[in-house]
Amino acid sequence: MPYFVRPSVNLNTEEKEVAYSLAHAAIAATVGGEDNEVMKMATVNSLLKTYLPYYYWVGFYLVHGQRQLIVGPYQGTLGCLYIDFGRGVCGAVAASERTKIVADTHVLEEGKEHIACDPNSRSEIVLPVHRADGSLLGVFDVDSTEEASFDAVDQRWLEQILRDTFAV
Repeated sequence: MPYFVRPSVNLNTEEKEVAYSLAHAAIAATVGGEDNEVMKMATVNSLLKTYLPYYYWVGFYLVHGQRQLIVGPYQGTLGCLYIDFGRGVCGAVAASERTKIVADTHVLEEGKEHIACDPNSRSEIVLPVHRADGSLLGVFDVDSTEEASFDAVDQRWLEQILRDTFAV
């Protein structure tokens, strides 16, 4: 594992609720009223990675052209540069605009269902990110080095944080 990235540490449900509550408040206090999407993305990444110890890789893939994503602001190891809509978990979420939780990425078909940018990533959650006008800005991707790190608590909080930050 790269020296600058620490291994994931899963939290129980109660610990997640507290961590997300604190992160949500910190994000709102830091970017509330700001318009710059890149600044907001960088701040969301930083604060969520700070508060949630099971976040190994966290970042945004942005809509590019008609049917492609490009890597946006992120924290962690090298991300994929381009992802076609429908390819991998991020591409599937971009195409469907529906959140997807993967308990074990290693069981997915490589190159089609999952794109392994980093073999240390073991589970992930990917969410669509919409602007206030409803247009798709991109997807928000979080990976963990542990299996089954993400659940309905993550989904609920992340959907709220992304809505409050980008769809206002």
